[in-house]
Amino acid sequence: MSVEASARVVGSLPHDLRLSPLVPHRDERGTFLELFREEWETGVHPVQWNAVDSEQGVLRGVHVHPRHDDYLTVVRGSATVGLRDLRDDSPTAGAAACVELSAEDPTAISIPHGVAHGFYFTLPSTHIYAVSSYWDPADELGCRWDDPGLEIPWTQRQARISQRDAGLPSLAVLLGELRSAWEDG
Repeated sequence: MSVEASARVVGSLPHDLRLSPLVPHRDERGTFLELFREEWETGVHPVQWNAVDSEQGVLRGVHVHPRHDDYLTVVRGSATVGLRDLRDDSPTAGAAACVELSAEDPTAISIPHGVAHGFYFTLPSTHIYAVSSYWDPADELGCRWDDPGLEIPWTQRQARISQRDAGLPSLAVLLGELRSAWEDG
């Protein structure tokens, strides 16, 4: 979709990250919302869809995928999506930003592989996402969400994170793992 989305952005977005406005159709019965159409230019060709519920104050990530792309939207609540372009050959290498997504103002975000991302949920929330490749542990890398080298402009300083995310390495270690994954193809 080429229409400008109204999501709030703080920082510099990767050049090929896409924000797509979603148009809710409301009447007295409720709301109908198209989440995805093959004809939309999202940059992601989904093979799998997932839904995730998160409590307020939860942060998921920061993760990066050497191969697969993500397409997602928040359908209940709100989230701050922290982003960092980790691709050495990208014109926006090193760009970092936060994008505010809300079910009240539906917007979808397409995140290309090589862009690190984490989600901080400011309210109890549900997000739905599609991926361009089936889940593979070799395509799930990450680092500490609060690593200063990420330069993600998070507004919160504390978050509830999983044991897995608490044990993630530094950004420097992640960059080595990512480059190795790309070399191994």
